Amino acid sequence: MSAVSLSTQLINLFASVILLLAFAMLAQRRVLPLINLFALQGLTLCLSTLVVAFTTGQAHLYGSAALTLLLKAMLLPWILHRLVRQLQVRADVEGLINIPATMIAGIVLVMIAFNVALPISQLSSTISRGTLGIALATVMLAFLMMIIRTKAIPQVVGFLAMENGLFLAATSATYGMPMVVELGIALDVLVGVIILGVFFFQIREQFDSLDIRNLEKLKEH
Repeated sequence: MSAVSLSTQLINLFASVILLLAFAMLAQRRVLPLINLFALQGLTLCLSTLVVAFTTGQAHLYGSAALTLLLKAMLLPWILHRLVRQLQVRADVEGLINIPATMIAGIVLVMIAFNVALPISQLSSTISRGTLGIALATVMLAFLMMIIRTKAIPQVVGFLAMENGLFLAATSATYGMPMVVELGIALDVLVGVIILGVFFFQIREQFDSLDIRNLEKLKEH
């Protein structure tokens, strides 16, 4: 078995794990395990990027993998864990639809994603082009999670998971983005999470809950 063939299989394996973790996050009803799943997804994305970097010799991908490990697998989960502890979030994550219906919707989205990505992946010449459908499916599952969750923190986790899918798509199609762009996106994501953390405290102080449906009450004033 050639090194390229082995690398391709590893990349596909890691991409499949990322998709499975996206489904697990979609079905998860506890906040802390949801954050842990996001951290594990970030770690898997880092490993996938390292395999692509080693196989193709794209040096900037090593920096991308290190940034992913630091930000997605360590720093952001740590910040979210601190927010959960300080906000004393203990309740289950509420959803607008039940888990079986959510899983069915997720499967439909995955089928759509694979059919949309197939003609695009055929135009790419990268060794990771086969994971483009998985990347698009991960984005769509994360977007679904943002739609069906009523609490603020799970919606933020969904947004961050969507960014994971976009990064995987960039790696699949073009071996990632320039490092300057990735650093800019990483900084924007980090600052955004910090600002949202402040926003969470304001919601909790005003409504004694992180249910975003309470924001509809502001329309009456």
